[in-house]
Amino acid sequence: MSVRVYVPSTLAGLQVLQRDGELFPLGGTVFGVTPALREAYTSGDDEELAEAAMRQAARASLRLLAVDGAPETDGAEPDPIRRVVITADVPAAKERPDLDDAVLKVTEPILLKNVIAVHVDVSDAEGAVTRAAQVVDAADLGDEDAELAVGDAEDHDLAWYATQELPFLLELL
Repeated sequence: MSVRVYVPSTLAGLQVLQRDGELFPLGGTVFGVTPALREAYTSGDDEELAEAAMRQAARASLRLLAVDGAPETDGAEPDPIRRVVITADVPAAKERPDLDDAVLKVTEPILLKNVIAVHVDVSDAEGAVTRAAQVVDAADLGDEDAELAVGDAEDHDLAWYATQELPFLLELL
């Protein structure tokens, strides 16, 4: 039996997944529909709970973007600033209720062959996502202006891509 997880990532992470056929999430942290998440939502079907887990993964992607802001190298064009969430089925994941309701930990890489879909911001979201990545930590600490900036990014829906579209998506970005 497999577990559906939502893996926060970046475009650089997608490139690793495409090139190597696998990606190990930072700290093994992924998100999913856990018993704690079910308990936190008094109502909602599995689809709504999966959406909640995916939103948490998208916010974690903002945190990755905040630390991934490395300068361009070798004169290469930097990647656009986009949130990325990878939906995959994994053999096992351990709950981490000490971190948050939807947090899970994996001990094995996410394999490209187990990826169901990839979710990426469209170009219209780039400005809001860039601002949100700069202030996501402040938002987590309760800064109202930062919370508004993160909310602006979260107002943008992530576009859905089938796994087969991954090479074309990366080429176009």
